[in-house]
Amino acid sequence: MPIVGGLDIHRKQLTFDYLDTGTGLVQRGQLSPADREHLRGWLARFAGRDDVALAVEGCTGWRYVAEELAAAGIAVHLAEPADTAFARGRKRHAKTDRTDAAHLRQLLAEGRLPGCWIPPGRILECRALLETYHDLRREHTAWVQRIHAVFFHQGAPALGEGALRTGEGLAAVQAAAAVHLSPAGQLQVATAAEMMTVLEDRLHMLRHQLLDAARHLTGAKVLAARLYGAGPVTALALTCWLGGAGRFSSARKAVRFAGLDITVYSSDGKRSPGRLSRQGPPVLRWAVYEAGKTHARAAAPDHAYFAQVKDRKNSKRAALSEARKIIRQACHILTELGDDALTDA
Repeated sequence: MPIVGGLDIHRKQLTFDYLDTGTGLVQRGQLSPADREHLRGWLARFAGRDDVALAVEGCTGWRYVAEELAAAGIAVHLAEPADTAFARGRKRHAKTDRTDAAHLRQLLAEGRLPGCWIPPGRILECRALLETYHDLRREHTAWVQRIHAVFFHQGAPALGEGALRTGEGLAAVQAAAAVHLSPAGQLQVATAAEMMTVLEDRLHMLRHQLLDAARHLTGAKVLAARLYGAGPVTALALTCWLGGAGRFSSARKAVRFAGLDITVYSSDGKRSPGRLSRQGPPVLRWAVYEAGKTHARAAAPDHAYFAQVKDRKNSKRAALSEARKIIRQACHILTELGDDALTDA
């Protein structure tokens, strides 16, 4: 008879709750510290069994837990966090790690677990690279904004639009800082310039890795060829988060997954309606938004629609509308490719 259970993941401990349906015995407890070595030792109790299924919530740390479970021959079920919380219903008692683990076990045993797709290791690695690239881009932008803020705060002449985009421009900015800024202000600019140089070197290296990954992934190559504005990095992000057979039953659900759908009024929510939900991968939203902005070009195939929305609303709303179109189109293409989208090109 099979064993079904749940694992609640935290940084310091893993809480387990599993039921042996043959004997009716329920085992509960905690595993600490929460790392691969101790988890691997705990899983030795299931050695030789091929009828064990455990559910884990798709929160931070699920990757190593799922990898160790799969290596031990255990069926892994990844639960969607928001839907899992909703399935709990109205909270009547204090929520604890034990109740969370028991809740996962009950949902799995009853066949009601809201499952998530578990990507292959290669896709997880590409996701990690994309997330790092996005973080570095945001940090680089923050340092640029700090330099502009220092010049404005000390009343120095405003910097040009592209003053910080080249090495020569950055050197000119530092020279201007020596003339117009106080010693502390000059130190701020010098520090920001050094950080930007380090970030640019790392970004250059990461971009080459991402381009290489996009060249060798079928879905990314197809999307880059068929979608206007979707370069290799955007196509790679679309494939990594939307690829795989049967991921979405409709393109509308893919838009919702990306966090580009518009919120509506809900009596249990505090956020006002009419805004982006922003629930989903930030990297994917950033990539498709940048791709959507390319339709501002006169040569873009959907430029007329972009211009119409821009005149009626603004350029940001127009780019968001194009980003939703890109998500829908990518979803249809990747659905046609199925699991082949995640294979070598």
